[in-house]
Amino acid sequence: MTTPSALERPTGVPFGRRLAARLVLLPALVLSLLPPRRIRAVLGLARRGAAAATAAQAQNARDAMCAVSLRCAGPRGCLPRSLGAALLCRLAGTWPTWCTGVRVVPPFTAHAWIEADGRPMGEGVPDDYFTRLMTVAPVSRPDRRPDL
Repeated sequence: MTTPSALERPTGVPFGRRLAARLVLLPALVLSLLPPRRIRAVLGLARRGAAAATAAQAQNARDAMCAVSLRCAGPRGCLPRSLGAALLCRLAGTWPTWCTGVRVVPPFTAHAWIEADGRPMGEGVPDDYFTRLMTVAPVSRPDRRPDL
């Protein structure tokens, strides 16, 4: 017996943002098929030169991915959703912290998400609900000192 359910998809995402989300959807899906070390390597290259994303930027990117793809909006779409949101932020010149890990309460399942300001975006859980196993954070730029 199945239980009917409905996915909540964000509304009000501007057309340009939806178009950009569709643009990164295929690369995110392909990237989600790679082994973890390759995903980390690709994201490590992608984050170069990007500023840290704000919470609003990261949440908007996640909402856009959920708005254009039922797979990303679904409960098993966390990996392509998080990859797509990170790539979408990168198109705008920013980078969230991309994370994979496990829940700390049973059942211990794997999960992927993005964070900004140290908080998971759009997950609806407390900040310590997941344990991070792999992260790709924004590269902090060293302060430039004036030449003496």
